[in-house]
Amino acid sequence: MSTIDEFPMAAKMAAEQPEGVPDCIAFPQRFSRGTRLALLAGGLVAGAAGGLALKGAADPGALWIVVGLAAVAGGLLSTWSPCGWSSISLLRQTGRGTRAVAGFLPTFAMHGLGYALGAVILGTLLGALGGIAGFTGFATTLGLGVLAAIGLLYGAHQLDLLRLPYPQRRAQVPHDARQRFPKWVVGGLYGLSLGLDYLTYVQTPLLYMMTAAAILTGNIPEAIGIIALFNLGRFLPVAVNLLPLTDYRIQSWLGRNQERAAIADGAILTMLGAAFAVLALA
Repeated sequence: MSTIDEFPMAAKMAAEQPEGVPDCIAFPQRFSRGTRLALLAGGLVAGAAGGLALKGAADPGALWIVVGLAAVAGGLLSTWSPCGWSSISLLRQTGRGTRAVAGFLPTFAMHGLGYALGAVILGTLLGALGGIAGFTGFATTLGLGVLAAIGLLYGAHQLDLLRLPYPQRRAQVPHDARQRFPKWVVGGLYGLSLGLDYLTYVQTPLLYMMTAAAILTGNIPEAIGIIALFNLGRFLPVAVNLLPLTDYRIQSWLGRNQERAAIADGAILTMLGAAFAVLALA
């Protein structure tokens, strides 16, 4: 079975000491400061226009759709965190062909169940915390203001234009587990640890926005729903192992697009922040 150690970028990320994991990956060699400032400005304009559209929307569920899509996007972008690289590489099918895919399905299913359980646990805690604090939803002026601040500030952070604190548990899933347990058990353990979202390092501040949104709901089922959508985005990339692609092709594609992922992250956060700011001020 191929491992992450075969790929220089992934191996470097996996081998980093906890304090060495970078908070933001944006490389001026490809994206100059001028380009990143232009992306920031474009995100502000697009987000403001989106906020005005949401303000005029007759459907009150439109805001929930935006938050839901942002949650899934955040989960997908977390693939470029060290654990995203690791999970795709370590939870691979053994061999090729239909039999190999069938043998991988229990691992894939257990990985998904682990994410689901993590969403229930974390969502319950966040929803309960919001309920105790008296929050009644993120569609209030306070709630939208909080989400706007997270989006605008951490959008600039991801675009490498501003340095902000990025508190995370700078750890990865335990790689030695694959030598101590069957692969399907490892899939479940990895899914649960990643599905709790704060047990390992996640390299997208969209996690903070979704955490805040979940707390602001003050409602356990809604909070679980937000975290479940984020976890869905985290889980889906592992499905690439069902395809007849080599580990090298997958990891090299991730490496080539890592900078673009960080830039996209910043642009999404900026657009969301601007949209929520317009709604909060409306």
